[in-house]
Amino acid sequence: MRRFTATVVLTAGVLAAAPTPGFSQDEPTSSTSALVDQTTLPNALDLKGERPQSDSSVIPAAATEMPAELRDLGTPPSLALPDSPDQVRIHELRPLTLDEALTLAEVNSPSLKAAASQVDQAKSSLRAAISAWYPTVDLSANGLPSYLKSYNYRNPDFVPGIAGENETYDREKRADVSLSVRWDIIDPARVPEIASQRDAYEQSRDAYLIALRDLRLQTASSYFQLQEADEGVRIGQASVRASLVSLRDARARFNAGVNTKLEVLEAETQLARDRNLLTDRLASQDLARRGLARELALPQDITPTAATPSAPLGLWEPSLQESIVAAYNYREELDQLILDISIDNSRANSSLAAVQPVLSFVNTTTSFRSEGQSGVSSLGDIDMDDYTWGAQNTTALTATWRLFDGGRARAEYRRFKRAAEESAYNFASTRDGIRFEVEQSFINLRSAIQNIETTSSEVLSSRESLRLSQLRVQAGVSTQREVVDNQRDLTNAEIRYARAIREYNTSLAQLQRRTGLDALIACPANTLPAQKPEAEGMVIPIEPTPLKTACQMGAVAGQTEAIP
Repeated sequence: MRRFTATVVLTAGVLAAAPTPGFSQDEPTSSTSALVDQTTLPNALDLKGERPQSDSSVIPAAATEMPAELRDLGTPPSLALPDSPDQVRIHELRPLTLDEALTLAEVNSPSLKAAASQVDQAKSSLRAAISAWYPTVDLSANGLPSYLKSYNYRNPDFVPGIAGENETYDREKRADVSLSVRWDIIDPARVPEIASQRDAYEQSRDAYLIALRDLRLQTASSYFQLQEADEGVRIGQASVRASLVSLRDARARFNAGVNTKLEVLEAETQLARDRNLLTDRLASQDLARRGLARELALPQDITPTAATPSAPLGLWEPSLQESIVAAYNYREELDQLILDISIDNSRANSSLAAVQPVLSFVNTTTSFRSEGQSGVSSLGDIDMDDYTWGAQNTTALTATWRLFDGGRARAEYRRFKRAAEESAYNFASTRDGIRFEVEQSFINLRSAIQNIETTSSEVLSSRESLRLSQLRVQAGVSTQREVVDNQRDLTNAEIRYARAIREYNTSLAQLQRRTGLDALIACPANTLPAQKPEAEGMVIPIEPTPLKTACQMGAVAGQTEAIP
């Protein structure tokens, strides 16, 4: 109890003393201040270029190797599929810090590996498009070798001659080899197609950075949810213990004749309510753990736990306006839309190439060799040592030009130009969405700061109110209802405080992801004793409750009991 109180006071003091970053700048400085002429705003193509390249230096590179202490947490093979219950049964609960969770996600994540694979695919497509600048060399062979053996006979009534001359025999071994070299000297479609593939490659690199940012944000959010779930379990356990103490005291006073059975029933009702709260928090904890395990792609038999308690990560230093401008500069989503414009323009130029001339250089070299003889009157007279061979080389310039295609090329050109205009409209929509996301995170951060301050004060006052109400009941000047109400207020206050911490940390992680900035001022370390203080009074253990079926519980709840 003392440890939690010290933590709440110190956390609230740090956040209350820190200035709220950039929120005061949202207010207009003067009612007569001139508005910015929107037509004078810089053009995105001038700031980022018509074909912006991804800059991996704006974000820390993803981890590629597992630390020694985490090597047993490597993800299973991609096509692994358990086929027995023991393979999916949880054998270990592994405590992890936030940094360890981020490292595991970056190394294990199949979605991030898929994004990296798409970069390699786009790189190969670009290399394939660049090959259009090089000549093609084709080698063909007809028979290596081929054998010919035939017998021919012609009707002597139409070809009079000596008997036997109407019969001829063929027996040959042939080999033909052809080598062709072709080089397109002028190809109007070559340059726009290469440009389109290069832009697609840059888009894939941007997509990888986006996937990395989203992975880190999702992992951090899941870790914060697990911390909140752990705090909820702690709160539920403390509530159950307090309810057990209240029920014990209420029954003792009832047996002594100093209170009524109504107060015992109220204590039992509060205990049932707190047990229900603990059950829900335990379920939330299990779901949060398995959700984090899915994000980290852990082995099938390991469940992660949070090794650190819930606490504010730090303070956000940049102002709202600085964060918005940083988001415009570093968000790869905007670069992707600019590249979409470039790709559509390249495709438009490539479509016009269908009705433009193509000039090619072609050189063909052919060689053949034939052994044997043909047209011999007797099969035994064929001499296989007789051979013939030859070579031929042809060089030419060829040109092709489609003069009329029914307007197909112009129609395709107009379609891609309209697609480029659509990408420009999408750029404007995405730009406004990015600003709203940053403003939303800032507003949530401000709300979380205020909630941490108010809920921490509420926790302290509720705890003191519960202590005083317990003393009043022991002195006989109050009823059990006052203890029940104060205990419920304390539980709700602690839950809201844990939620405020989670929302604060999540807003910080969102600002880091949405702005590309890593401008956190770390909170000072809490000064706490090295050993956990001993609990005051008697320790009340939480006895395990057997899990009954829903049908049994429904039957019990449906019964009415007469209260004397």
